Amino acid sequence: MKHRTCRHILTVEDLSTAEIERIFSISEDLKAKYAEGIREPLLPHRVMALIFEKPSLRTRVSFEAAITHLGGNAIFLGDDAGFGKRESIADFARVLSQYVDVIVFRGKAHQTVEELAKYSECPVINGLTDYAHPCQALADLFTIRELAGKLEGHTLAWVGDGNNVARSLAEGCAKLGMRFVMATPEGYRFEADFLPRLRAKYPKFEFEVFDRPEDAVRDALVVYTDVWTSMGQEAEAEKRRRDFHAYQVNGRLMAHTQKGAVFMHCLPAHRGEEVTDEVIDGPQSVVIQQAANRMHVQKGILAWLLASHS
Repeated sequence: MKHRTCRHILTVEDLSTAEIERIFSISEDLKAKYAEGIREPLLPHRVMALIFEKPSLRTRVSFEAAITHLGGNAIFLGDDAGFGKRESIADFARVLSQYVDVIVFRGKAHQTVEELAKYSECPVINGLTDYAHPCQALADLFTIRELAGKLEGHTLAWVGDGNNVARSLAEGCAKLGMRFVMATPEGYRFEADFLPRLRAKYPKFEFEVFDRPEDAVRDALVVYTDVWTSMGQEAEAEKRRRDFHAYQVNGRLMAHTQKGAVFMHCLPAHRGEEVTDEVIDGPQSVVIQQAANRMHVQKGILAWLLASHS
């Protein structure tokens, strides 16, 4: 029987610190079992619907693999389902949520996933919007903890556009005690009320903005970047290349980092723009480990969300 109210994960802010820790604990357990060849069917016969307005490799395949390993099934809804075209989002959500146990939405506008969640009678997970990418950020923080043993006392340095991934990482760092710094040009930083809101909720949150990437990465355990031009911003590509020219993560920049620092990127990368081959393919890069952890952490999310709120 469907619940009239249910939990959704639209931003990292939707989860408490304790809930994130619980998800990480489940993810760690399931990842260890996966390495031993065990795929524990915690969610037998559960059905997940995927609605994607944007192309995807990591989000789609990691979610489909995750629910399959957990004993469930995924249904990918293409254009033929008519999302946002044939009927209202409210009607679409009300009907779809009668058939499935969870919906993953990867779309353009954050308002769309909020409306989908408002009318859905099953949990909705944000697989990416223009405002937030919570699953990516949670997998990244899980990866950092795997590498360092803890998040507290360490610094994550974001270099480049203050986009959806950066925003979700900042929320996660605020909740989990990691220092977050940015090297981002004027005009590409977070909206004016974002940081005051985070600081009001988490007074101990350490955050700083730098103009020079060299200053941002100096004390960082993690140097993180993303594409300068995201999907839907193609008309701004040339201007963004000019504005971000000094923010490329290359060998010279990584030479300013502390011993043991690692490089992260949520992928796909525009090699030669925001990052050079020598860095993304170099010994400090952990981009494949963080990509792999998308599946493991999303298994944790699904197991926690559906087992706790079924």
